[in-house]
Amino acid sequence: MSIKNEVKRNYGPAIRLAIISMLLCGLVFPLVVTGFAQFLLHDQANGSLAHLNGSNGRTIGSYIVAQNFSQPFFFHSRNVTLSASGVDPDITLQDALSQIPRISAATNITQSNLSNLVSQNTERTSFVFGDEYVNVLRLNLALIQNFQTAYCSTPPLSYCE
Repeated sequence: MSIKNEVKRNYGPAIRLAIISMLLCGLVFPLVVTGFAQFLLHDQANGSLAHLNGSNGRTIGSYIVAQNFSQPFFFHSRNVTLSASGVDPDITLQDALSQIPRISAATNITQSNLSNLVSQNTERTSFVFGDEYVNVLRLNLALIQNFQTAYCSTPPLSYCE
């Protein structure tokens, strides 16, 4: 028996198995999973993107990744030293409420109106029980939408299209 035939007989099945595995695991499986995700959970599969002024506006971020808000007239995300990854998009209810005086002073929106807005955008980690939290991007978009006179008409606060 020649060496070439012996190599083919010994290594051929292993090479074919490796190629089939790479095609199935590296191409077919990811395409199938992506297809199901696009069909069943379209928004989540695309990163839960946030748009300014509804779906026709420009994409400004993702609801599931923290955005860098540093201007005094917006709610700020949690300090990186308090969030292990630095990409947590949510803050505690107490943290949101503690930022109201700063935002009120910067925008002349009453603290009562800001407090109501925070209450309207408060979520819980579980249905009834659990910690209350606020998504910073969702809250800042609601801030722009509900107080357009403060955020849309006065430069440099022109956040509306």
